[in-house]
Amino acid sequence: MRNQAFRLSKYPQGKFSMDILDMVPLPLPHFTEGEFLVMQTHMSLNPVMHAWLQQSKLNHAPPMQIGEILQSYGVGKVIESLNPDFPVGAQVVGLTGWSEYILGNADMYLMDSSLAPEAILSLFYFTGLTAYVSLFKLAQPQQGQTLVITDAASAVGSLLGQLGKANGLKVVGMTDSDEKCQWLMDEIGFDSAINKHTEHLEVHLKAAVPDGIDIFFENTDEPIQELIYPQMNTYGRVIVTDMPESQQHKSRHIPDLMQIQHKRLSIQGFEVSDYLDLMQESHCVLAEYLMQGKIKYQAHVIDGFENLPETLIQYFNHAAPMGKLIVRF
Repeated sequence: MRNQAFRLSKYPQGKFSMDILDMVPLPLPHFTEGEFLVMQTHMSLNPVMHAWLQQSKLNHAPPMQIGEILQSYGVGKVIESLNPDFPVGAQVVGLTGWSEYILGNADMYLMDSSLAPEAILSLFYFTGLTAYVSLFKLAQPQQGQTLVITDAASAVGSLLGQLGKANGLKVVGMTDSDEKCQWLMDEIGFDSAINKHTEHLEVHLKAAVPDGIDIFFENTDEPIQELIYPQMNTYGRVIVTDMPESQQHKSRHIPDLMQIQHKRLSIQGFEVSDYLDLMQESHCVLAEYLMQGKIKYQAHVIDGFENLPETLIQYFNHAAPMGKLIVRF
């Protein structure tokens, strides 16, 4: 069987380009007791890949080394197994590499075979865990409160908003185009959505949150937050996660500390890797929401393993699509 893979040939300088990757043949992985062979079928593009492909010193996202197989989140089928917990034919998801076949281990997660791989990558695994923990474990929402999400058209942002709506919250999304705003309101069910590039942004924000903001999900570190903090209600909660790599070294938008004090705001930094013990719990809860029709997803799917590099460039050099960007082999 052919097993092609993509290796990092050099770190990107500025914009991503095709020459940072080399396509190479690999032998099929040799596996021993407790391991299994996975034929990958789908891989997703995720914000953390930007950090992996830089010479970053961030603890949560150590850089890849030149010559290593690129990492991504992948879904596949077990085709051979020496692990009874992962039988042949099982569908699995995990942190995998950019190769057609990979060595599976106990760090991967079994997923219901009836779930579409696109749904798994869009609503479950790290996307689902991030939304689930952020809202239910950290933000502690109460019915009737208002949730504002900065990167609302992303996979995490759109799922978080749907979970908020399913639990009686008023949800306001911020995004970067009128098309995405329309999608968030018409398809995803947000109460309102605001294009961050529109004129008179403060006027639009105040109109969308007449009763103030109780929960602020911050994952962009853009100037918009300077308008959001003054609208926060007393005892409001701010959840900070998934900061873009480009901002992590030069954050400029420091919230007003006086407002934090007088409004008794809680600001919680969040790394999804701290909550892996809740992965199965989040899967169960999200599966129930999906079955009840309370959450849905949009996946932008590109066909062909060989198209992974071009898709990577599209993802980071151009405007990200609505929902999850996935390559199907």
